[in-house]
Parts: sequence; C-alpha cells; structure tokens
Amino acid sequence: MGTQYLLDTSAISKYLKEVFSENGLIFMDSVIENNLPKISVITQIELLSWKIDDFDDNIIVENFIKGSKIFSLSDEVITQTISLRRKYKIKTPDAIIAATALVNNLTLITDNDRDFLNIKDLQVINPNTVH
Repeated sequence: MGTQYLLDTSAISKYLKEVFSENGLIFMDSVIENNLPKISVITQIELLSWKIDDFDDNIIVENFIKGSKIFSLSDEVITQTISLRRKYKIKTPDAIIAATALVNNLTLITDNDRDFLNIKDLQVINPNTVH
C-alpha cells in the first residue's frame, strides 16, 4: 500500500494556492491522486475558519475537505496529544495533528516542519524540500 500521509493545514493551503515549487506541487499531486487525502479534525476546523472572499475558493476548500478522510479526536489521539504537549511544549493544535499522525502511522506533510521536527518517531515531509 505504501506510505500514507496526513496533510497539515499549511500544506493544503499552499497546495491549493499553488505556491509550492514545481517539485512540491508534483509531490502533492501524487499524494492526493494516489491516496484519499487524510486530515485531522483540527485541519478541518482551521480550513473552514478561513475568511475567504472568493466564492470559488470557498467551494474548492469545502470540496477538498469533503473528499478527505477526517480523523477525529479518539481517546488514543487525546492521550498522545497530552504526552506530546508535556514533552515538547508545542501548541495544542500542532500536538493534535502530530498525535493523529503518530497514532495512525501516517507521515505528516507540512511546510511548517519546525514545529514538528523534534518529535521522536514522527515522520515529516516538507513539500518545499522535495527534489
């Protein structure tokens, strides 16, 4: 089945706005075309909380979410989130996203990797650095 990915809000935002490098966009295209996009409930909340003035952009974001598997806050994710917050002193939304990836054995795709790189056992890919 290959590597499965969890997409972070920042990666989705930059992908939808097409601001990644050509290699980054190709990588993201392949991830999304070859796998059902997977996101945390936190990413869903963050994406739907944007103030988007353009109606078409709103539809694009809503359709992306509808076409994604959304991971909710299971007891295991909550426990892992607490552990990550205590150990790494990261923000709660980032801890939930990292915990979701860890609990579900997913590689996290984010361009905000500085918040996640120190977390032991968390696999992270930044589309900005894909060659």
